[in-house]
Amino acid sequence: MVKRRKVGNLLALAILATLNERPAHPYEMASILKSRGKDRDMGIKWGSFYTVVGNLRKHGLIEAAESGRDGARPERTVYRITDAGRDEMLDWLRELLAELAPEEPRFVAGLSVMAWLGPDEVIALLRTRLAALDEEIAAERAELARLLEEIPRLVLLESEYHLAIRAAEAEWVRSILGELTSGSMPGLAEWRAFHETGEPLAERGSTGS
Repeated sequence: MVKRRKVGNLLALAILATLNERPAHPYEMASILKSRGKDRDMGIKWGSFYTVVGNLRKHGLIEAAESGRDGARPERTVYRITDAGRDEMLDWLRELLAELAPEEPRFVAGLSVMAWLGPDEVIALLRTRLAALDEEIAAERAELARLLEEIPRLVLLESEYHLAIRAAEAEWVRSILGELTSGSMPGLAEWRAFHETGEPLAERGSTGS
């Protein structure tokens, strides 16, 4: 069962994991996360970064280790993870790896109401998406191969997973395009007629036409 977290933003998990390595000030944390591509893996919104840091401190998951000033620069607070923060990080991590949770990808939302567009337009749009997917997959495969020469696979599994998901999506989109262009998809004729006549799909089904 998915738990309600004191600080539920996935950015909080990224910060806790970073501080579990060593104490750091917020600018340093952000630099580490960006260099490791965590903004893509966790959908980080940088505008909320300092708010999340403040909430983690408020709930006792991190604490100030020291504060210092470098010349004329603003004072920087170095944070470290607390025992409670480490427990939270490990519990959260176990939940994410073991339990299913509902996800609402934008593509799924579009698919759910795509019948409001005509079949020919959907075909064109899916072809555009497939071309973008193929380009992204090729680039990610090349980048992953390069990284594997320098970094153990264990710490690149999130990139490997993302690539596998994208490849599966591309294969599925390609199969749907095949059905649409060949005319073999069930209901395609009714869908096309709906856009030609304006007669609602539900009404066509209820009349048996």
